[in-house]
Amino acid sequence: MNRPTHGTLHHVELWVPDLDRAVASLGLLLEALGYGLSQSWNGDRSWRLGPTYLVIEQSPALTAERHDRRCPGLNHLAFHVEDAATVEKLTASKSNSSRSRHPNETEEPYPNRSPRHGVRRRVPTRPGGGLRRR
Repeated sequence: MNRPTHGTLHHVELWVPDLDRAVASLGLLLEALGYGLSQSWNGDRSWRLGPTYLVIEQSPALTAERHDRRCPGLNHLAFHVEDAATVEKLTASKSNSSRSRHPNETEEPYPNRSPRHGVRRRVPTRPGGGLRRR
């Protein structure tokens, strides 16, 4: 078996206050991006794509009921997608029911998602996955 490239992301663990809502939203997005459900146990779900996996956990050690992305910690996750048509397909899906704009956007808005459970998902549309800042 080939070892992952040195420095490649191994995993991300997201703590959420409502696992069912997170799975219904972020889980569907991960599956649409090619991640497969890897593990499912009481209070946790894990999705894997290649050597990288993402865990959503409703931990009993949470200290707050909501996520505040302005606090220290994870601000957002950004995923590469194939092309603009894929972005449109993802934004039209039922799992992505809200739309918001990033404060730095001017023209050609990027699809943004802010699910109620507090995990922000942004899908960049610029070739190469970079976000254009003006």
